[in-house]
Amino acid sequence: MASIILIGPMGAGKTTVGKQLARRLCRPFYDSDREIEAACGVDIPTIFDFEGEAGFRRREARMIDFLTRKQNIILATGGGAVLREENRQRLKTRGTVIFLDVNIDVQVERTSRNDSRPLLRNGDARATLMEMSRHRDPIYRSVAHIHVSTNRQSHRRVVDRISRLVEKLHRHTGQRNKTNPRVNSDESHNPDT
Repeated sequence: MASIILIGPMGAGKTTVGKQLARRLCRPFYDSDREIEAACGVDIPTIFDFEGEAGFRRREARMIDFLTRKQNIILATGGGAVLREENRQRLKTRGTVIFLDVNIDVQVERTSRNDSRPLLRNGDARATLMEMSRHRDPIYRSVAHIHVSTNRQSHRRVVDRISRLVEKLHRHTGQRNKTNPRVNSDESHNPDT
């Protein structure tokens, strides 16, 4: 069975949902950011401090390549993993990609709970998140096979929805083919619900 890859902005719930989805489907779970930290022996803010975003993105691309070669896993990616074309191609062709979407208000609320997000350390977090969304949202949509909103929903409900949509996609495509069809949840037309 194809791996399931979660993409989306920070605060969308990729790690939390990914862990629960992995338990539900009895699959191994990986978080690309945690795997980078384990490989480097330092946290992501430290990598940003010493190597900048460009250095981190190079490490991220290598880790995405490594992790997407694994079969039948659940993978949560960092919010910026889709910025590099090589990552987008690997994600799209090596698994079923699910865009976990979230509105700015929920995102600000969720990301304010910790200070381990280097891109939000300076300045107005809301303005930064809005600018990132403006730039990244079209990319997430172009990479994803499935789009699910996580706004104000329990993780269990999101996991239920993903499970149903992945099953529907695989039934429809006979596991997955090169046409990469997309399936949207009924919420994707109004992600602010």
